[in-house]
Amino acid sequence: MDNRQQQLETWLSTALNSAEFTLTTASADASFRRYFRVKVADKTLIVMDAPPTHESCAPFVQVAQLLAGAGLNAPKVLAQDLAQGFLLLSDLGDDTYLSKLNNETAPELYKNATDALIKMQGISVTGILPNYDATLLSREMQLFPDWYVAQHLKASLTPEQQVVLNNTFKLLNENILAQGQVFVHRDYHSRNLMLTTENNPGILDFQDAVYGAISYDLVSLLKDAYIGWDEEQVIDWAVRYWQPAKKAGLPISDDFSEFYRDFEWMGAQRHIKVLGIFARLSHRDGKHSYLNDMPIVMAYLRKVCERYVELRPMLRLLNQLEQSQPQVGYTF
Repeated sequence: MDNRQQQLETWLSTALNSAEFTLTTASADASFRRYFRVKVADKTLIVMDAPPTHESCAPFVQVAQLLAGAGLNAPKVLAQDLAQGFLLLSDLGDDTYLSKLNNETAPELYKNATDALIKMQGISVTGILPNYDATLLSREMQLFPDWYVAQHLKASLTPEQQVVLNNTFKLLNENILAQGQVFVHRDYHSRNLMLTTENNPGILDFQDAVYGAISYDLVSLLKDAYIGWDEEQVIDWAVRYWQPAKKAGLPISDDFSEFYRDFEWMGAQRHIKVLGIFARLSHRDGKHSYLNDMPIVMAYLRKVCERYVELRPMLRLLNQLEQSQPQVGYTF
């Protein structure tokens, strides 16, 4: 047992009023956080370990309250020690969307997820959450040249290629910042949604929430890095989100084709970022399994860059870097 876990168990004993408990690993995510399942008496709880030198638990506590206030199913914070970086939470179970999604279950699960998303986007967070502004969007995309190109491909961009990348970032930022701005979870996908018997889905990993583009979380959900669907199906689910989102008064385009373009361009930003993140997780943190998820992310990015003439220079850059041929997709 490491010193950190000893600290956690000492704190947990106090939080549980010295009740006997057992700890098992629940999960580890792509950050420095760890999660343990606590068995105490006839129930289970979750304890989050977020080393304060790397993470702060305060945003998690804040956003958990916002989600609960909107009637959404997020873990309840039962005890906290922000200085040490420990939280004791209610347990939403083991059944991730990813483990349960198939052609039969998907329609209902995605309907539950988009209904919850619309509720979440209705939360008033102006001035409460950080803005998903040009600086943050650009910093995220910079992970692509820093980690995917330089570290993963061991390549260097020419001055001409750097201009293409800069122009692409600028175009994406302009589109994204012009979209309606709402609560954004930032990782609303099949590994962070739990299948629950009541108030499905349970929502996890929301501590990085921001105030940003309305299309972001839908892209995370429907163009998930961990499971792929036919494009016709993605469009159908996007329509099924867009119609009730309009009725709910969310700041969304009245024209679905305009909304879908926003959705796609937001996806390009996200997938540029994710390629950089997955490369960093492998080359810096030794979490090599994320490399297996790169092909689906690259396929999403290529399709969007092929579809929109403004983004085709980025496709040519990808081809130069990967020495591969363009992919053909639908045209809108």
